[in-house]
Amino acid sequence: MDQIDDRSSPTSTHLARQILTAFLLTFITARIIVFLIMARTIPDLYLYIGGTHVHHLNYGIFLLAGVGAWLLLERPVGRLFTATALIYGVGMGLTFDEFGMWIHLGGGYWQRASWDAITVIAAAFALIAFAPSLKRFRPHHWFTVIILIVAVALFFILLVKTYNYTGKTIAPKLHNMESVAPK
Repeated sequence: MDQIDDRSSPTSTHLARQILTAFLLTFITARIIVFLIMARTIPDLYLYIGGTHVHHLNYGIFLLAGVGAWLLLERPVGRLFTATALIYGVGMGLTFDEFGMWIHLGGGYWQRASWDAITVIAAAFALIAFAPSLKRFRPHHWFTVIILIVAVALFFILLVKTYNYTGKTIAPKLHNMESVAPK
């Protein structure tokens, strides 16, 4: 079985920082482009296949699938491993930017769930980037991890409940805004 040469690969902390950076830059870039298109400041750059808008969520899924295959089949080292981390961060940014579409398959870019999910995912990457290695974990670290898992689970439960409530009150206004934007 092939072994990954750990000496030529960056540390987990370094990779987590690179993933976090690629993730946030991708999210910010995607949001800016979408806002500019919806404000009709730039031309409609969306990809259409047979009249159907292909959301960038799909690009992210394909990138994540490609990275997974690459890691399993090729096992890159050195700069290629770093490139894999960056592509992974881009794929995560594109996919989680449209997290609201996972919950509600209609609608568009204004779903609050996407913003909230990005905040939680970015925070998780930041924690991984700056956490001590598992070898240095002490009981208080594990206690913190358990508390964070519970807090994130509660966050997503409340997010869904809030999303359902605001969807009934704010959705008509948002749908009106989206109806005049390019499809």
